[in-house]
Amino acid sequence: MANGSVGSIAIFFVAVCLLFTFTTDAFLTAPNLLNIVRQAAPLLIVAAAMTLVITTGGIDLSVGSVLAIVCALSAALLQMGVPWPVVILAMLALGAAIGALQGFFIAYEGIPAFIVTLAGLSVIRGVALLVTGGYSIPIAPDSPFVTMGRGWFLGVPIPAWIAVAALLAATLTFNGTRFGRYVTGIGANKEAVRRAGIDTRRTLLMVYVLSSTAAALAGIVLAGRLGSGSSNSGQGFELDVIAAVVLGGTSLFGGRGTMVGTVLGALTVSVIANGLILSHMSPFLTPIITGCIILVAIWLNFRLFRGGARKV
Repeated sequence: MANGSVGSIAIFFVAVCLLFTFTTDAFLTAPNLLNIVRQAAPLLIVAAAMTLVITTGGIDLSVGSVLAIVCALSAALLQMGVPWPVVILAMLALGAAIGALQGFFIAYEGIPAFIVTLAGLSVIRGVALLVTGGYSIPIAPDSPFVTMGRGWFLGVPIPAWIAVAALLAATLTFNGTRFGRYVTGIGANKEAVRRAGIDTRRTLLMVYVLSSTAAALAGIVLAGRLGSGSSNSGQGFELDVIAAVVLGGTSLFGGRGTMVGTVLGALTVSVIANGLILSHMSPFLTPIITGCIILVAIWLNFRLFRGGARKV
């Protein structure tokens, strides 16, 4: 069934690319394709980790806010003269700490992930607003930090290399380790995994640590690309991430996930946003179309996975 979902999103992705190829002149040009990859990098990074979260049957609504606070704090620390490598390590540590805190309430206190991360979405965004005062904090253009978002290596944007590294790490973790099997098992039958002697609570906590750390990495990349930090960064980002993962064929009910599908889903969302701009359509159409994609993806997800479970 997962293979069928991947095949469906692959066909849909090709159809979207063909549509914009024939309706715009610039879509298939090398600069535009590289631009799509660069802009899709934060989405790919976080969607890879979100695949683990949703496969457990959970969700993380706070990733956009984590991205925002990392953007804001990165710029603020750099203005204070903190060395850029220290800033990167500190922001990754902050992301891990946020994920550990949220994961504790979810895994050890039994509070639904939707509630915990919804609260996180509000609180973390509020802290970002408090730090910046609602203003954008510039980053010096000659700082090596901006290389994370604007640099190139072997003719490919560095954000794309970072996204590829994150995807490879997530794929190996998900498909080639015990941890990945535990993640799938928790989503399919958490009690059975617990009775097999697996510490399901620690596994769940680690899933949310990875999700927030990935969001922090995406925030570093975005701050480098924009050359500034703003508390308004990542507005609606969590919806794009969820759309990418669910569109790719990962079951919202847990127990089934696919990294290949997530990649295709993320690229589809990015291509649609890029194609609408090239078609000179209103940018306000993007959230409308993204919302429709989420609705259709969830409907298909429900029909495919929940229906299959009832038949069994």
